Amino acid sequence: MTAPAPTLLQLGVEMRPTTLEDAGSLSQALLRNRSYLQPWEPERPEEYYTEAGQRSCIKKQLAQRRAGTSMHWVLVEVSTGRIVGGISLSKIILGPLCSAGVGYWTDNEWAGRGLATAAVEAACLCARRDFALHRLEAGTQLHNLASQRVLEKAGFRRYGTAPKYLYINGAWRDHRFFQRILHSDPPL
Repeated sequence: MTAPAPTLLQLGVEMRPTTLEDAGSLSQALLRNRSYLQPWEPERPEEYYTEAGQRSCIKKQLAQRRAGTSMHWVLVEVSTGRIVGGISLSKIILGPLCSAGVGYWTDNEWAGRGLATAAVEAACLCARRDFALHRLEAGTQLHNLASQRVLEKAGFRRYGTAPKYLYINGAWRDHRFFQRILHSDPPL
């Protein structure tokens, strides 16, 4: 799978494909936001927050990109070069389904400023234009109202709830699911 070109989002943030060179900056961003993201994430080993840990994660992501099963981007503040978020398309399935899951996070300093919504909208455009996907889905914990607002503003519609869906922050958590239909053309 070819990586799409970087996209300049409003707010002076660039969404660009993740590279191995991002490992150090990404580990700093994740460490800086560790307590902010903790309620929404699985338990992570200490190594995850290091440059070596992120290098390992990125290598796996790049292998998945080459296999055509995922696409990961970092969100970079243009004025400072700091990573302030990330977004991904994962579990990409082509054929009659043409679907993927979307996941995202933003730096605590960017919360509530529209960055997550802009990134999700850009990922939807890329999913349609570059990967010919028909549908994207995302899940949020039931009480993650901010993330649900992001999805609704980006054109996603709620379609169901899964009890005890993911092991997040030390417990099995219920999740509310959203989807966005990108087009109704037949699969390529």
